[in-house]
Amino acid sequence: MRMVNQFLSKVPFDLYELALFHLVVKHRSFTKAAEIAGLTQSAITRQMQGVENSLGLQLLERTTRTVRVTPAGEYLFHEAARLLGDVEQSLTHLAQEFAGARKEVRVDVSRTIGLAYLPGFFHANLRRFPHLGYRVTCQSSGEILAALEANEQDIGVLCPPSRLPKTLRVTHRFEDAFTLIVPKDSAPAGNALSKPKTRIDWLKQQNWLLIEERSNTGQQLRAWMADQEWRMEPTMQLDNFDLIINLVALGMGASFVPIRALALYNQKRNLLRVPLPARFTRQLVVAVRKHRKMPVHLEQFITNILF
Repeated sequence: MRMVNQFLSKVPFDLYELALFHLVVKHRSFTKAAEIAGLTQSAITRQMQGVENSLGLQLLERTTRTVRVTPAGEYLFHEAARLLGDVEQSLTHLAQEFAGARKEVRVDVSRTIGLAYLPGFFHANLRRFPHLGYRVTCQSSGEILAALEANEQDIGVLCPPSRLPKTLRVTHRFEDAFTLIVPKDSAPAGNALSKPKTRIDWLKQQNWLLIEERSNTGQQLRAWMADQEWRMEPTMQLDNFDLIINLVALGMGASFVPIRALALYNQKRNLLRVPLPARFTRQLVVAVRKHRKMPVHLEQFITNILF
């Protein structure tokens, strides 16, 4: 008990103040944070000054237009995200297990994953556990990893970077093969595209629709294209393969897309798959936080995922 009393006497702020600090940094604005928290700007400013005085550290640099965060503030912001997420999730699990609240699975799916993949993620679980709820969002891989670390999401489905954060682990891996598609009406007649030189010359003249280069898939695809000596500059970059497939079918250009993403497209007669000697493949993963004990309904959902 004495150790607890000593700890409490030295705590520089409480969870409420930590949540206010997180709001200020997240929105880079005292005004926006005050609006969300239902406080005046002067009140939230005093709260932040109190936290800084208690810590003996400057966390925020105030300017007339925005809020800059010091290195100490950035560190506390990321730690706060994890702590606040853990508290929120503990309260959610408490309500679900002991107060009869509906159990939910929060799933974050990368924008570069097409609609054709989703039945494999949800179908079996929907059939076996019809009373379970779901919150499904679509973000970039970087945003998904940050949300998992902050415990804002339970499960992420994404093309991962070369190294995952140490707080996360992978439960599933799936090799996702790509194919080259072009508008059928614009392709040369006969078997012309089966000849390497004719194929390259023709493809160099096409508009290229490629997945956004800042995405993990985009970076890996461009590295593979460079290895194959495919030096095509994209006419258009997009963050969604379903949209790319539709645009290719409308005659707007050529693209590399996941073979599986073509499954839901009912106008395949407008597309031509061009055979290539080498094939690009990416890896998709299901990522979760490293929990001491994962709730049963999350374990069941992960077990029921099908690729």
